[in-house]
Amino acid sequence: MKSLGGCVAIITGASKGIGRAVALALSKQGVSVVLAARNSELLAVLEQEIISDGGTAVSIPTDVTSEHSIEHLIRETRKRFGKIDILINNAGVGIFSNVTDMTTEAFDEMMNVNVKGVFMCSRAVLPTMKAQQHGEIINVASLAGKNSLAGGSVYSATKWGLIGFSRSLMLEVREYNIRVVTIAPGSVNTGFGEKERNEPMIIQPEDVAETVIFALSMPGRVNVSEIDIRPTIKPRN
Repeated sequence: MKSLGGCVAIITGASKGIGRAVALALSKQGVSVVLAARNSELLAVLEQEIISDGGTAVSIPTDVTSEHSIEHLIRETRKRFGKIDILINNAGVGIFSNVTDMTTEAFDEMMNVNVKGVFMCSRAVLPTMKAQQHGEIINVASLAGKNSLAGGSVYSATKWGLIGFSRSLMLEVREYNIRVVTIAPGSVNTGFGEKERNEPMIIQPEDVAETVIFALSMPGRVNVSEIDIRPTIKPRN
């Protein structure tokens, strides 16, 4: 398995949920983590937690729907670390209702964050990764991008779009030794789109983080392009 020590990773949506778990897991692997999200207070708390545990972290408040904000994120990361090895496109929003009740504003918000934001962040890091002749882009999608669900028409559409974007991007950039991996979890216990759930078999943010570590640690000759995550039926020791 490939060592991640010494790598630099940008994580969007890092202030809570899956993004927070991924940041903590990567830091424990010796990765310098750049924490990007809109909530500067939560980012600062996570940054201090990682530093106190002996890791390297810097928080950069970022709005993934803003090109200017993304450009600032990339510029500051390069200024601080001189490279970008990993991009975790995790920022996402889910607003669930029937199509007849869905507002245009909610539609635009989901499309802008879940699809356009991933496009702009990926585009922004690619010049650096191409110049380095290596890089890793992990896009956090959802099983909703493969399975239909009532009340999730627009959310599902964004995740279908993200999966299609990722598949094509993977083919575009692999000649530069850049890997693109889509991770599609089912329901995760983050409170995303609903109340926090405590069923014993629900996927936890840490489970997704471990999957990210697995994908990044694969030998350089291997590209595991898509990983679906579902809970097992019964707990295992």
